[in-house]
Amino acid sequence: MLNFYNNSPLEQFKIKKVFNLGTPFFDISITNSAIFIFLAVGFVLTLFVVSLYKSYIIPQKWQSIAELCYEFIYNNFVMEIIGKRGDNLFPLILTLFFFIFSCNLIGMVPYTFTPTSHIIITFSLSMTFFLGFTLNGIRLHGFKFFNLFIPHGAPLVLVPFLIVFEIISYVVRVFSLAIRLFANLTAGHSLTKILAGFAWQMLLYGGTVTLLSIIPIAIIFAVVILELGVAFLQAYVFTVLTCIYIKDTIYLH
Repeated sequence: MLNFYNNSPLEQFKIKKVFNLGTPFFDISITNSAIFIFLAVGFVLTLFVVSLYKSYIIPQKWQSIAELCYEFIYNNFVMEIIGKRGDNLFPLILTLFFFIFSCNLIGMVPYTFTPTSHIIITFSLSMTFFLGFTLNGIRLHGFKFFNLFIPHGAPLVLVPFLIVFEIISYVVRVFSLAIRLFANLTAGHSLTKILAGFAWQMLLYGGTVTLLSIIPIAIIFAVVILELGVAFLQAYVFTVLTCIYIKDTIYLH
């Protein structure tokens, strides 16, 4: 236990091979990150399958929870942001929100791993959705899609410069989505680890210092509660911004 708290706060983010399945040509080993991604997916699937396995007209407790989740995502993301034309995207938006939220929550359990604290995971998510809604916009509008990069009513002489800025702004969305999610979770977990190590050292010191350790312990509890809120908030923000970007490619404004 002492060695655990003496480790670097960044030790918790280290990706480790759990099952070595490497070949001479490529490495398909199962890592701790992959395991907790599977756990997050399994948790969400289990929640909804169990909740809706036997549906009733008058919902029971678990069915009510599942229906509230559906209603929350549909009303707050699909209808409010995208509109009726986003109905067919509802399953995708639902999956995105609960995947990120479950990954964030699982990472709050001691000795687990937070997949969304790695930028390769968050960047893969943002890049996948970026390519998806861009290609969907081109499919819907053809060459008219590129009107998205020409501000309405802009002076003709400024159009070439504005197009460059608009394209840069459009591409930056990928990085802003990825960095926001990864940075917030990494910072929060690192702070929690630093405070935990500090409190542990004070407990070991003995005497008056041990009594004073209640201060960092109290701060840890406050940070953990804050991190639970951040776990939800970051999933919410990522999904909201994704819906806004999808709306832009559907309506071109």
